[in-house]
Amino acid sequence: MSENYYERLVDEDALAAYLEKHLGEADDYDVERHQEGHSNETLFVTWGDRELVIRRPPPGETADTAHDVIREYSVMNAVADTDVPVPTPVLACEDHDIIGSDFYVMDRLEGDVLREDEPERFAEPEQRERIGEELVDTLAKIHRLDYEEIGLGEFGRPAGYTQRQVDRWSKQLSWAFEVTEDEREVPVLYEVGDWLRDNVPEDHPHTLVHGDYKLDNVMFAPGGGRNASPNGRAGDAREQLPELIAVFDWEMSTLGDPRADLGWMLSYWRDAKDPEPSIPELTTRFMERKGYSSRPELVSRWEDLTGLEFEHERFYRTLAVYKLAGLGEMFFRRYLEGNSDNPMYPKMEERVPALADRAKRIIDGDEPL
Repeated sequence: MSENYYERLVDEDALAAYLEKHLGEADDYDVERHQEGHSNETLFVTWGDRELVIRRPPPGETADTAHDVIREYSVMNAVADTDVPVPTPVLACEDHDIIGSDFYVMDRLEGDVLREDEPERFAEPEQRERIGEELVDTLAKIHRLDYEEIGLGEFGRPAGYTQRQVDRWSKQLSWAFEVTEDEREVPVLYEVGDWLRDNVPEDHPHTLVHGDYKLDNVMFAPGGGRNASPNGRAGDAREQLPELIAVFDWEMSTLGDPRADLGWMLSYWRDAKDPEPSIPELTTRFMERKGYSSRPELVSRWEDLTGLEFEHERFYRTLAVYKLAGLGEMFFRRYLEGNSDNPMYPKMEERVPALADRAKRIIDGDEPL
């Protein structure tokens, strides 16, 4: 990261003055950029004895749904007093004179985000099974919330959400194809888009949806978590069950179709029977190991907890992969136009057709739930 880019992210003196005004004086102050973010920027801030996190849009981005951090703060603030675990929201600021954009502040949590591998303490069948259970249990909590009661009745337009998703991602792909088709075409994606448009469910439940719910957008407690011993006594780390303590990245949340959330989560969850991944560089595979829940087991648990059925499951899983292909194709266009130096973007020339083939396998029943 260049020094110039960091200076565009944060004015440390102006931020310090803002925090002092709202949180009081602090002897210890430090700001560090978190490198794992892929959309909004994340900064870790030490303010006295408090560890904080700041979320802001990338510099130069105009305000849109994908980078609306005040919207993200609002939904986290609304669910903070429910049984859905989120970091404690602290402050929201729309004054661009502070750091050049909207931003919000939340408390920082310590724990594990599972991206590349499982923690050693979770490498037993009971712990592995609990990871999937905690993941789907928390998604069910989100979908069971009474969004009117917690003040989110005007947070979105749930009716027609699924149709709008198909339309939106078809347009995103068309935009990308304007440039990428000069390099190579992906005709299968046109077939997939037509199938999705022909098979959009006529109706769906209306719930709060997260919009990007997957394993690496949640955090598990450090150490062991909940005690797995039947006598209730605390044991060593291997006797502890994983405990999900926070859901992050609410920037795509709205009111919509809970089955789309479930389909998205499942698109990232591997089973041992699965073919080789379409994007091996970005695929987490440790849940293929013995002990992890299968996708059908996760679906069954979600159905039991929500009282809903995962109807049209091929549609929702196909939609998730179609959206992934749309993201990849947009990345490829940006690479071709010279607007990114991300080493993954040129690989989308081959990875997006592989995603298209995966979507077609789901449609044809060749990649079952």
